[in-house]
Amino acid sequence: MPQQAWSSKRERQYQHIEESQEKRGASKGRAKEIAARTVNKNRAQSGESDRASKTSLRDKSPQQRGGHRSGKRLGPGGPTRDQLYNEAKKRNIHGRSTMTKKELAKALGRD
Repeated sequence: MPQQAWSSKRERQYQHIEESQEKRGASKGRAKEIAARTVNKNRAQSGESDRASKTSLRDKSPQQRGGHRSGKRLGPGGPTRDQLYNEAKKRNIHGRSTMTKKELAKALGRD
């Protein structure tokens, strides 16, 4: 628990989010960061914290957002061919070097 000001409810929320992120494959450090940011944003929106940024107060809560912004880093066309190729390489898909972006997406089940 990064802060002592958290209630037992927020501690349970932090633990739950941290465990969920680790199950999804996030590193220990990244899972802790996501959990802390989520809990702190929820505390700010509910008036439990002394200081809160304007964006924290005006924005949707992380639970309401539900990953709405999570795919933005991949751009409007989705993942690049190189990103798909690297995933295909990890999954050991044969013939990947000659596949187009569309073929790689289909082979990975992303069509």
